[in-house]
Amino acid sequence: MDLTGKSLFIANRGEIAVRINRAAKALGLSVIQGHSEADADMLAVRMADRAVELGPPAANKSYLDVARVVAVAKEAGADAVHPGYGFLAENASFAAAVEAAGMIFVGPTADTISRMGDKVAAREAAIAAEVPTSPGSDGRIEGVDEGLKVAAAIGYPLMIKAAAGGGGRGIRVAESDDDLRRLIPQAQSEAAAAFGDGGLYIERMVRDARHIEVQVLGDGSRAVHLFERECSLQRRRQKVWEEAPAACLSDAARTRVCDASVRMAEAVNYRGAGTLEFLYEPERDEFYFMEMNTRIQVEHPVTEMITGVDLVQEMIRIAFGEPLRLAQDDVSMSGHSIEVRVNAEDPSNNFMPFPGLVGAMAMPANARFDTMLYEGYAIPPFYDSLLGKLIVHGANREAAMNALATALDEIRIEGLKTTLPLFRALVRDADIRADKATTSYLETWLESHAIDAA
Repeated sequence: MDLTGKSLFIANRGEIAVRINRAAKALGLSVIQGHSEADADMLAVRMADRAVELGPPAANKSYLDVARVVAVAKEAGADAVHPGYGFLAENASFAAAVEAAGMIFVGPTADTISRMGDKVAAREAAIAAEVPTSPGSDGRIEGVDEGLKVAAAIGYPLMIKAAAGGGGRGIRVAESDDDLRRLIPQAQSEAAAAFGDGGLYIERMVRDARHIEVQVLGDGSRAVHLFERECSLQRRRQKVWEEAPAACLSDAARTRVCDASVRMAEAVNYRGAGTLEFLYEPERDEFYFMEMNTRIQVEHPVTEMITGVDLVQEMIRIAFGEPLRLAQDDVSMSGHSIEVRVNAEDPSNNFMPFPGLVGAMAMPANARFDTMLYEGYAIPPFYDSLLGKLIVHGANREAAMNALATALDEIRIEGLKTTLPLFRALVRDADIRADKATTSYLETWLESHAIDAA
C-alpha cells in the first residue's frame, strides 16, 4: 500500500507519539503532531512534518477535548487520526467524531470500542465466543444485596470491579460479607468519579495468578494472534515489566489462549491492533478473561521483537483499508523479549513523580529504547510519568534477562530520578530469574527491599 501524499494526525504525546511518527513516515505518510502548550518542545513535535497546538497544558483542555482535537485535525487537513494509548484512545465518541468529520480513525469502530469498554458487555461477548471467564455475577450488580447473593453462590475471595473500569481503578477485594457491604459503595463511588459510570460486577478472585495477554490484529472480519505476553510484575495494578512469550505456559496452554483470543476478535469484528487480557491460574492450568483493550498497548514492542511484525504500521495499513496481510501460519515466534517501563519517579521515595530537566544521556548498545527524551528537554509536570521503555531480546529467557541486566548497567539519564534502579534490583532477583513472580509479587517485594536511588 502506497500512502504517499496522505497525512496522519497524532492525537497523543510522549513516547507513543514518537513511535507512531516513525511508523507513519516509514509508510510514506506526512505527520501532523497535535500538542498542548506545555508540549511545544517535545520530541514528537520536532520530528513531525507539521505541528498544531490543541490548547492549554491541562489534558481536559487539550488532549482530552474531543471537539477541539477533531476540529484541529480536520483544519490541518489530516486524512487519518491515530489516538495512541491513553487519553482518547478508547473513547467511542472520539472515534465516531473523527469518522463523522470525514477522517479515518486508526483503530476499531466506535461500536466495538463501546462494547469492549463496558467490562460486563465484554465478558458477555467472551462467553458467547466460548472464551473462558471466571465465575461471577450475571452482568452488573445493582447493589449490596445482589452482591451478597453472588458471594453466596461462588464464595470468597471476590473481586469487585468497575464495569467501565481500567487502569486498576474501581477494584476492591472482598474476603467476607462484611467486606462486601463496606467495599461495594466505595467501588461505586470511585467508578462513578473515574469513569462517569458507577456500575459494578463481581467475579471470583484468582490468587497467585499470572497476568497473560494476547496480541491480535484484525481487519473487521478476519483476525490473527501474535502470541502472548506476560505482565505479572505490577505495582498498584499498573504494569512495570512485560515479557513475550510467557515462559510459564506450555505449548498446549499457549494454543488454547491464543485460539480463544482470535475467536473473540473475529466475533466482535475487530479492526486494528487489540489485546485480550487474562488471569492464568497455574495450579488449575486455567485462563479467565478479564478485558479487551481496543488500542495499541504500551508493551507492544516485546511482541514486535519476537515476531518481527511492526504493529503500528499494520494498524495504519488496516485503517486505510488494506485487508489483513498476515495469515496465522505467517506469524512465527523467535526468542524472548523483555520490556521495562522507565518512569520519572523516585523508587527510593515511594515512587514520587520527578519531572525535571534531562541532562546527559547514554544509550545501551544492544537494546531498543522507545522514548520521548532528548538532552536538555524539560519534562512538563502535567502528564503521566512514563519516559520510555527499555526493550531487549535474547535467544531464550535467560539470555534476555542477561541482556536486560547489561542494558540497565549501560543506560544513563542524568538530571532525573527514574525507576531504573528498581529494575537493576529486580533483574537480579532469584525468584524473578526463576520465573516465579505472580501479580502480587512486586507489592510484597517492595515491602522488604530498599531501592538504591543512585
